[in-house]
Amino acid sequence: MPDLRPVLFIVGWALLALASAMVLPAAVDSFDGSPDWRAFLTALAITAAVGGVLVLGFRQPRATGLSSREGFLLTVLAAVGLALFAALPFMLSSARLGLTDAFFEAMSGLTTTGATVLTHLDTMSHGLLLWRALLHLIGGIGAVVMAVAILPVLRVGGMQLFRTESSDKLERIRPRVSQVSALLIAVYFGLTVLCTVALLAAGMDSFDAICHAMATISTGAFSTHDASIGFYGSPAIEGIIALFMILGGSTFLLLARAVEGDWRALWRDVQLRWYLTYIALFVLAIALWQITVDDRPALSAIRSSLFNVVSLATTTGFVSENYALWGTLPIVAFMMLYFVGGCTGSPAGGLKVFRFCVLGNAAHWQLRHLVHPHRMLPLTYNGQPIGDEVLLSVFCFVAFYIACFALLAIAVAACGVDLVTSLSGVAQALGNVGPGLGHLIGPGGSYAVLPSGAKWLLALAMLLGRIEVLTMVVLFSPTFWRG
Repeated sequence: MPDLRPVLFIVGWALLALASAMVLPAAVDSFDGSPDWRAFLTALAITAAVGGVLVLGFRQPRATGLSSREGFLLTVLAAVGLALFAALPFMLSSARLGLTDAFFEAMSGLTTTGATVLTHLDTMSHGLLLWRALLHLIGGIGAVVMAVAILPVLRVGGMQLFRTESSDKLERIRPRVSQVSALLIAVYFGLTVLCTVALLAAGMDSFDAICHAMATISTGAFSTHDASIGFYGSPAIEGIIALFMILGGSTFLLLARAVEGDWRALWRDVQLRWYLTYIALFVLAIALWQITVDDRPALSAIRSSLFNVVSLATTTGFVSENYALWGTLPIVAFMMLYFVGGCTGSPAGGLKVFRFCVLGNAAHWQLRHLVHPHRMLPLTYNGQPIGDEVLLSVFCFVAFYIACFALLAIAVAACGVDLVTSLSGVAQALGNVGPGLGHLIGPGGSYAVLPSGAKWLLALAMLLGRIEVLTMVVLFSPTFWRG
């Protein structure tokens, strides 16, 4: 039986950190004269009280480490607990959301999904808009730290590959995992500041620039306008956001090494090379489709394809126009992008590029083995041998991911939702993307129209996608609670 005391103690501190973040939107609304500042202070008091009780009630006389079972439990409880209390401002403010919609919005923000039930964003209080952006910031930082410090230790979905393969590289940057995490957070904030400055230079006002920068680097899609990035109609803004979306979907450890002076590490990494390659191929294919089939001018086709492909490939979800009107090939291509995602060690969702690299190497190895059955051909990734444990872990992860997609899509359809909405809604939620396909939840739609049951199922899918599916699935195993 896992020891719940250290788990709840850490969850308490997480809630206290969340409560402290509510000070900013409360101050903004107070400055603007919006009555929503009271909602944030009330939510702050409730969250801080519960967090304080957990910290004081479950503190240990001396610091103790967490076992792997407690690590699994902590990951799930922290995510659910933060989402529950992050929903309070949406319920208590002028948005007046019910529990279902508020939890959906909060989970979408913290998992950097960007799917929203809110409309009329252009007239919403600045405090609520800032709160949505802060949820992306908190969730993005949590995703990066989890990928570096937690998932490799828990051996989830082949992530142990990065514990062994990167151990010597981590030491070159900083001697301790905690210091590595601090460096990655510094890179995260540095990119956010750079993105903000670039958007300001492109003509975006300061509030919008800050909110969109936080959403961009976290690969989330909460905008301050209903039309998303299409509101601005600016090639410069689209280009800047596209660039920083690519950076947000890259491995932050490699970006940290580049900051330290090792720029060659970026191109040596096979995952990053395939990440950039597959984005370029999708941009080219969809641009050619728009030019030849939709009879669109070349420059306009390249611009729209580049932004929207990068947005979905990095699981960000910003929209510059309604790509659902582009035709059949783009729709199928975008559905595929929901599953691929960005690089590991980034806030991006999806299956992650490295797993496709491992599966591709395994398929190539099998083909060579069939031709040369007596040759010793090692299976490698980034020049390092891949053990049977890692390979099996990746295969199991992909199998569970697909199984969760199928089961959740059936469950959403059982709520009375049409086929396209069910399939694309679950695919984007598991991939933490944001917009789905179809007239309901497509680039011009909203999740507010879905039944309550479907919203809870999609919130579950967002959580599964963010904590890497198996982290929650393992909790349902009887052996987890035994002994």
